[in-house]
Amino acid sequence: MRQFPIFLTVQDRPVLIAGGGEAAARKLRLLLKAGARVTVVAPDATDEILDLVEAGDIDWQARAFRPADLASAVLAYGATGIDAVDRQVSDAARRAGVPVNVVDRPELSDFITPAIIDRDPITVAVSSGGTAPVLARSVKAVIERLLHPNLGTLALFAERFRGAVKAVVPAGRARLRFWDAFFDGPIAARVLAGDETGAAEDMLSYVNRRGREQNGIVHIVGAGPGAADLITLRGQRLLEQADVIVHDRLVGDGVLDLARRDADRIDVGKAPGRHPVPQDRINDILIAEARLGKRVVRLKGGDPFVFGRGGEELQALNAVGIRAEVVPGITAATACAAATGIPLTHRGHASAVTFVTGHLAREKGVDGGAPDVDWAALARSGATLAVYMGIGGAGAIANDLSRHGLADTPVAVIENGTRPDQRVFTGHVRGLDALVRANGVTGPALIVIGDVAALADVSSVTGGQVPLAAAM
Repeated sequence: MRQFPIFLTVQDRPVLIAGGGEAAARKLRLLLKAGARVTVVAPDATDEILDLVEAGDIDWQARAFRPADLASAVLAYGATGIDAVDRQVSDAARRAGVPVNVVDRPELSDFITPAIIDRDPITVAVSSGGTAPVLARSVKAVIERLLHPNLGTLALFAERFRGAVKAVVPAGRARLRFWDAFFDGPIAARVLAGDETGAAEDMLSYVNRRGREQNGIVHIVGAGPGAADLITLRGQRLLEQADVIVHDRLVGDGVLDLARRDADRIDVGKAPGRHPVPQDRINDILIAEARLGKRVVRLKGGDPFVFGRGGEELQALNAVGIRAEVVPGITAATACAAATGIPLTHRGHASAVTFVTGHLAREKGVDGGAPDVDWAALARSGATLAVYMGIGGAGAIANDLSRHGLADTPVAVIENGTRPDQRVFTGHVRGLDALVRANGVTGPALIVIGDVAALADVSSVTGGQVPLAAAM
C-alpha cells in the first residue's frame, strides 16, 4: 500500500487551488460537493470558474500564486500545468505544512485525489497511487455498476432508526445480527426500490419484534436472452444478494455465475413436452421460500412478462401477501434481432412488429395442433412477426401463413441468439419447416417473418443459409 487511505473533512474549511484551467475546475467540482471554501489563484480562469465566482460560490484572485496564499489552507492543489509554478506551489505548501496535490505529478504530491463513487453518505475511493489513473477509473466504473443508486438513501434510512434499535436491541452481537439481517433483508430491498414510506412502516414493526421472523421478498427477474452481459444492472445486483434462485432452463450458465456462491439454486426448467415442475408447484416454491424470510430471485429467460408466465407468479405472490418486484429483461425478439442485424422495424419494409407465440396448443387439448393464433389477421397486418416457441409448429405456421399470401415472404430462424453457439438460417415462409429440419434446429430459437428477415447478417455466426431448394 503506497498511501494511507483517509477521508478528510473539508466542510467550511479553506482550500487553495493554484490554476484556472480545466484541471483546476475538475478539482473544484469535487471540493464544492464536499462543502469546502475554495479560493482559486490564477491570472485567467475558465467560464465555469467565472460562473462560480459570479454566483458567490468561490473566491478568485486574478493573479499569480504567492506562498502567502497558503495561510490557513487545509489543502492545496497545483493545477496550472506550468512546471515551474506547480513546483513552487508544492515547495511552498510543504514548507508551510499544508498537504499538497499537483495534478498528474505524484512526485510533487503528498496525497492523491482518487476516483470517487458517490452514494452520499456512502463514498468509495479508488486509487492506483498515481501509477495508472485511467485503470483506477476503469475499476471505479466496475464498482459503480455493482452499487445500487439508492445505497446512500439506505444508509440515511438506517440512521433514522439507530436510536429506536438501540433502545430495544441489546448492544454487542445481538445488535450486530439485527443490522446484518436488516441490510440483507426485504426492508432494505424496499428502500432501494424507492418505497421509503412502506419500508418505514415495516421497519417499525421489525424493530418492535427485535428483528424476529418476517416474510422475505421475491424478485421476478428477466435474465435476458442468454448472454451474461445482457442482464440488467438491477438484475445482476439482485442475483448477488439472493438467498435462493429459482431458475428456468433457458437461463445461461454465465448468468447463474453472477449469483452468490452460497445461494440455493432450484431448477424448475421446462422444455417442449417436458414440464417436470408445473406452474402451480413453482408458485408454491416461491411462496414457501419467501415465508422463511429469504430473498428469492425467480430468474426467467428473456423478459418475465413476454411469454414468461411472470404475471401468474406475481398474482400468486400478491394473493398471499408476499412482496414481489418485477425486473424486466431483454426479450428474445430484440436480442436476437440485434445479434443478427435484423431491424424489426425498418423504413420501406415494416412499420410495426408483433410478438406472437407459436407454442402448440396442447393445454387446450389440441395435441400437436396449430397454436390458437389468428394468422390471417397477422398476414394482413404487414408487421414483422417475431414468433416465440415456434420450432415444433414450424410446418403448421408455414402452411397457415402461406394460405394467406405470405409463402414467398423472407424468414430467419435464430437459434441460441446472442450465445457463442448462435446460428441463423434464412429462407422463405413456404420452406420454413424444411429449413428447421435440414439444419437440426431444436431451440431455443426465434423465428422472424417479414421483409426485414432478408437483411439478416449470417457472416459472423456459425450458422448460415441453406440452399433455397431445401427451404422452399
